[in-house]
Amino acid sequence: MARAGQLKIRPYARLLTMLGEQLIKNERIALIELIKNAYDADSPWVKVSFCGFGRNFSITSNSKIVIEDAGQGMTREIIEKHWLNPATPEKKLRKKRRSTTPRGRVIQGEKGIGRFAVLKLGRKIQVITRAKGEDDHLEHVVEYDFSKYDDEFLTVDGEERELFIDDLTVSVSSRKPKEFLPKRISMGARKIKRRPHGVRIEISNLRGSWSHNKIEKVYHDIARLQSIFRDVTGCPNTTRRSRDRFDVWIYENDECRQYLDRYSEQLEVLLKERSVLRIEDGRYDQERGLFRYKINGVNQRLELCDPAVTGFKVYRDHFGKGGEVLDTRDTECGSFRFGFFVFDLSAKAPPKYQLDKVEKKIVRDHRIYLYRDGIRVYPYGEPDDDWLHIDIYRGTVSAGHFLSNDQVVGYVNITQEDNPDLKDKTNREGLIEEKNATDDFIALIQIFLAYIRHKPYERYRVNLGDKRAQDVFRTEQVQRQFDELKEAVRDNRQATDLVLKAEKQYRTERQYLVRRAETTEELAGIGLSVETASHDVMAIMEKTMASIDFLIRESIHGGLDREILSKELQSLRGMISFVETQLKDIQLLFRSSKQRRRNIGVKEVLEKVEGIYERLLKKEKVTLLIEECGSPLVAKTTDAVLLQLFLNLFDNAIYWLKQTSRSRKEIRISLNGDKGQLVFSDNGVGVARDDAPYIFEPFYSGKGEEGRGLGLYIARQLLERHDYSIELAELKSDKVLAGANFLVSFVAEES
Repeated sequence: MARAGQLKIRPYARLLTMLGEQLIKNERIALIELIKNAYDADSPWVKVSFCGFGRNFSITSNSKIVIEDAGQGMTREIIEKHWLNPATPEKKLRKKRRSTTPRGRVIQGEKGIGRFAVLKLGRKIQVITRAKGEDDHLEHVVEYDFSKYDDEFLTVDGEERELFIDDLTVSVSSRKPKEFLPKRISMGARKIKRRPHGVRIEISNLRGSWSHNKIEKVYHDIARLQSIFRDVTGCPNTTRRSRDRFDVWIYENDECRQYLDRYSEQLEVLLKERSVLRIEDGRYDQERGLFRYKINGVNQRLELCDPAVTGFKVYRDHFGKGGEVLDTRDTECGSFRFGFFVFDLSAKAPPKYQLDKVEKKIVRDHRIYLYRDGIRVYPYGEPDDDWLHIDIYRGTVSAGHFLSNDQVVGYVNITQEDNPDLKDKTNREGLIEEKNATDDFIALIQIFLAYIRHKPYERYRVNLGDKRAQDVFRTEQVQRQFDELKEAVRDNRQATDLVLKAEKQYRTERQYLVRRAETTEELAGIGLSVETASHDVMAIMEKTMASIDFLIRESIHGGLDREILSKELQSLRGMISFVETQLKDIQLLFRSSKQRRRNIGVKEVLEKVEGIYERLLKKEKVTLLIEECGSPLVAKTTDAVLLQLFLNLFDNAIYWLKQTSRSRKEIRISLNGDKGQLVFSDNGVGVARDDAPYIFEPFYSGKGEEGRGLGLYIARQLLERHDYSIELAELKSDKVLAGANFLVSFVAEES
């Protein structure tokens, strides 16, 4: 019979290897962990010294790394109860009490394993410490010497042993202060008074490897430990308070190493003066589901349920189901603050925004940093880190729908108080994916950046477009200049011949380019229009094939009577008739030499388009009303122009009505033959004031990834060729419904 009993968990000594070697990614992260311990200890500074290294930091028998601070230090009791015990809960308990240090710092650590980062650096460690205000006036010395053990704590002096953690011994002693005495020490370019308390860690028997390049990267990491944006913005959690000053110095032997002073100044200038979009004072308010921010100094707000946002794939992927948008649930990550600086790295950037090769490298060396209570969460912000999955989206969806990681520098600030569910991974490599908090947090930032790319940045790009060239083309200024030139040289036969020859070549080239542009625009318009009609055709074809398959099966088994056969054939006839009608209407879109301008009843074309959209209108529960006022509206044009115009207007209206939660969705089209115009309106969200100047520009779209930004542009181009026009109705008297209202005029404009 088996004996009942209880056993204690007894970790092997190699657990220390896992804590130090495997959970800590590299020597740089190990150093940062020890430096963050000094921050939690309320030290105003940390000094890291690399001593006794050979050429290019080659490790010798005398090499050692010394880390010193002037923090609270440790008492003998703290050493015995906390420092020597992995996973001590002391900091975790202090965080639960929401306690801060005397300097007002929020404690960063909580897992009680960061101190074992020393084992990533070396196997011989000496810790000297003296606690602030300690009555016995002693400093304490802790010495580890694990050099006799192998890398996995499986052998002792080469002999295999079964080693447990409690088999390892550490020397602890107390003495009169030798290290922590009032004295002046070098700190950068100045001497400071050494406070008689803090911690000094000396690590020897070093592991890994070091180089000047790696030391510089450590300096980079240290420089970014606190927010690098604190001098650029006045946003909370970025401004450095004088009492929270935390300086870190790196020494090579007795020489202070400084790498980043000029570099940091350059970054500050670039953020302030060379970014095309400066998004500052940003805050996501979880309670209201609302982003508030300033963009280039102008206050803005964006609701998470805004139709300009819900159309994005990143939104639907996170908050939708099967691609359909649902009512946004409450997010779980908590409120947070942010700021982003967007650059134009293209050769077409205006001179004031252009960056040279060095400046582009500075921008690309920074991405979007995450800070918790003012201290960086690693590795977010590294030039090769894609924690927001932007590179993935650009590669799998469309690069044009997202800002590149290389062109955005920014910060996101969280706090332990507002974001308790956003927790560091044990290995210090980002955030734990716990419940929905981390996923919500990342999705919110992705959604906001997608909006910035589709709206403010796209407006910037549209404004860069050479509209002057379009004006020159439309007003035929070049031809006028030819006429002036001919008049100026009319007495010079040779010059006149050259001008006439150049004018002829210009006219030929102009005609060719106009034909190409018109053909391209028409083909693009056909593609956009056919896409909508093809959905219904394919749906009917699937039903047709299913009906045919049924007839085949029944005929094989002999169970098909005449009544069922007649019913199925009539159904097939109706479905094929529908496809025929749809294809006939679509054929009218294609360019043909037989198409000539003729007087067309606008209502007749509208009814054809209504048939194409009949299924979709029913599915989305949209009511369509066509109203006539005065005489019938007639346009002298082609079927193709009217079909493309109305297909695009219907497509836009239905899309934006889908983004609303209105109980009654409506499209109303008012035709006025006496005025020669119509108003196409819906009761959706309407056109935002900031979007209004751009909606007819090519490639500007508010539909997220679904929009191509060509529909309204092509509709206007086609109408203008017939001297007609389409505009966003601005006068109250022209508007019919509360949403978007488009005024289409079929009265030829005077030239």
